[in-house]
Amino acid sequence: MSLYSKRGVSAQKEEVHAAVRKLDPGLYPHSFCKIYADHLGGDPEWANISHADGAGTKSILAYLHWKETGDLNVWKGIAQDAVAMNLDDLLCIGVHDRFLFSSTIDRNKTRIPGEILEAVINGTQEFFDRLAAFGVNIHFLGGETADVGDLVRTIAVNGTMTARWPRRQLITNEKIAPGQVIVGFASSGQASYESVYNSGLGSNGLTSARHDVLQKYYGEKYPETYEPALDSKVVYIGTKKLSDPVEIEGQTVSVSQLLLSPTRTYAPLVKRLLTEHFQEIKGMIHCSGGGQTKCMKYLPQPVTIIKDNLFAPPPIFGLIADNSGSSPREMYQVFNMGHRLEVFTDERSAEAMIAAAAAFNIPAQVVGRVEPANRNSLVLRGSFGELVY
Repeated sequence: MSLYSKRGVSAQKEEVHAAVRKLDPGLYPHSFCKIYADHLGGDPEWANISHADGAGTKSILAYLHWKETGDLNVWKGIAQDAVAMNLDDLLCIGVHDRFLFSSTIDRNKTRIPGEILEAVINGTQEFFDRLAAFGVNIHFLGGETADVGDLVRTIAVNGTMTARWPRRQLITNEKIAPGQVIVGFASSGQASYESVYNSGLGSNGLTSARHDVLQKYYGEKYPETYEPALDSKVVYIGTKKLSDPVEIEGQTVSVSQLLLSPTRTYAPLVKRLLTEHFQEIKGMIHCSGGGQTKCMKYLPQPVTIIKDNLFAPPPIFGLIADNSGSSPREMYQVFNMGHRLEVFTDERSAEAMIAAAAAFNIPAQVVGRVEPANRNSLVLRGSFGELVY
């Protein structure tokens, strides 16, 4: 059993998928988000989308940082995480404007004061204001903020994003087919619309990242940050403190900055791709929960996906692997490992998309291809050898 499983979480969410297997799959079963008929407007040429996600256990890292430093700004990053995890999922079905967002915040009032709620809520609106400059308009509808200390130990920051969109402008993944290439867009570095270096971690696998990297000190001082039923052998097993320095690309950053880098949204880039290259985009995947294996869930026909030109993993993932001893197989199933967005297209169009990414200072490259097969499979090749899923 993997460390991830021993901590009560699953990269593949098998039990969740089993629980929802009887639900309506929507109009396009292979689309990245569920798409329904236009119940809001009644127009057969339009569709409705409603999607829910959040910052996950990353809020626990923010809590640790805040308790150690008193820095409230870290909570604005958590606000961005909750939005980006919704927004970038919806980008993958072609929606790039006129979003509605409703937040859901559950807190333990004995540990999370009102000033943190203010930082999260104001941080959400500030993030929307920055995106509006790129023509990505998100309207904040408020939401639910509940004091549920009997249910949560610290705070959970989530949200729901809704849109109404023309069916002719949807990306449904139905066109993914052999002969196509896969363009990967880097998750790390500093995009032109980011103010600091982004580690590329995003908001997936944070239970693993937190326990694998940080020292026992945090479990002993802040027992409210983990499930008490867990075996102590999997609780805060790392060697680092949040304040420890790490050298990255010629600059010194802290472990806290790496683990808490706000999830990069690809919205400014994807809006351009969807506006200028819509017809050439055959499929789009947000490599979130499930990491580099995420694409397996959305394939419309039996194919083999071969990714043999992957990005070198950003330093944060080496830090996690070195502290945990996790195998490459587990790392690539849990984390994005270097790119969190991939587009299926033809080889000629790939060049134009890579150039578009460069304009935003986001490295991009052809990471793989689609080949015919009798059943779905994924092959990853790199310095780690070959992994088959």
